[in-house]
Amino acid sequence: MHINFVIPCLLGLERPIADELLVMEAENVQCENGRVLFEGNENMLARANICSRFAERIQVLVGTFSAHSFDELFEGTKALPWEHWVGKTDAFPVKGYSLDSELFSVSDCQSIIKKAVVERLKQTHKLPWFEETGALYQIQFSIMKNQVSLLIDTSGAGLHKRGYRPVANAAPLKETLSAALCQFARLRDFHTLYDPMCGSGTILIEGAMLANNIAPGLHRNFTAELWRQVPPGIWKEERERAKSLEKTETYFRAIGSDIDPKSLAIAKENVKRAGLEHIISFKKRDIADFSPETEKGTVIINPPYGERLLDLDAAHEIYKTMGKVLTAKRGWSYYIITADDDFEKHFGKKADKRRKLYNGMLKCQLYMYFK
Repeated sequence: MHINFVIPCLLGLERPIADELLVMEAENVQCENGRVLFEGNENMLARANICSRFAERIQVLVGTFSAHSFDELFEGTKALPWEHWVGKTDAFPVKGYSLDSELFSVSDCQSIIKKAVVERLKQTHKLPWFEETGALYQIQFSIMKNQVSLLIDTSGAGLHKRGYRPVANAAPLKETLSAALCQFARLRDFHTLYDPMCGSGTILIEGAMLANNIAPGLHRNFTAELWRQVPPGIWKEERERAKSLEKTETYFRAIGSDIDPKSLAIAKENVKRAGLEHIISFKKRDIADFSPETEKGTVIINPPYGERLLDLDAAHEIYKTMGKVLTAKRGWSYYIITADDDFEKHFGKKADKRRKLYNGMLKCQLYMYFK
């Protein structure tokens, strides 16, 4: 079966997602603002869910059309082949959003799309009503500048939920963004990764998974596993494929430290759940006492900042301390993500490169020091 897919993503992660899809052998990969489009078959549906590090979720694109009125929305929706996906007993709730469009009432759009899908399915399945007790086909709509995209979610819980982090400390980075930081740092399987403000350990875990090519979705379930369009054998096949691509013998090590013993306890539990105790270790230590144990290293930090845990003055003091201990030397690189535009001033050095990213709705900068 040939399927059109859409991946909604955090702004700034479009290119890494496109690159990983190309490695997965997806077809016709295209980047757009805040999303990536690609094509493939049922194997690709399973593969993208299991293997994508940076995507928020994998959606089937049922169709797109222009709508300036509720009549156009109804007719455009009804014209799409919903019966190819939704069976006689399947559940098909509707949710979505509208931006910069004449149809701005989300609840009205939701209701009209639902009615249109029901009418289409009544005609094709020859049923007067639908019990919706079967597999879930969550319909998502996106209306932007009067352009409607209608999609079906394949993932269920967001793909950032890998399964190793049921508890996190305050204001963590999403797993998808943490993985992207490691990608931007060009982390490799012979590197040593340091996070001296490691919190719940997410950067360290995602770094270890990236460096050792461990698929992030290997140990979780997805909504589409109950779909009749994707035989169970495909999920088994794709999990085995992902497992076969893991690197089992590498020189990679990760070392985390934090001043908060509660955060370290959570981080150790998360590492244990991820099965990475053999390559990730921890120490209770203040950032001021950061002292590397290796000749070379990659340091990635998500320090607290004003909007997050500390007032700005306290955050700026931490940046000054970081500037003193993270010194430029051969074989070392430093990557710091923060929403504070004055970071460089307090850190004391201009970054060699900067990259704009979003942590949820919060605009951040990744400051990169590698020279």
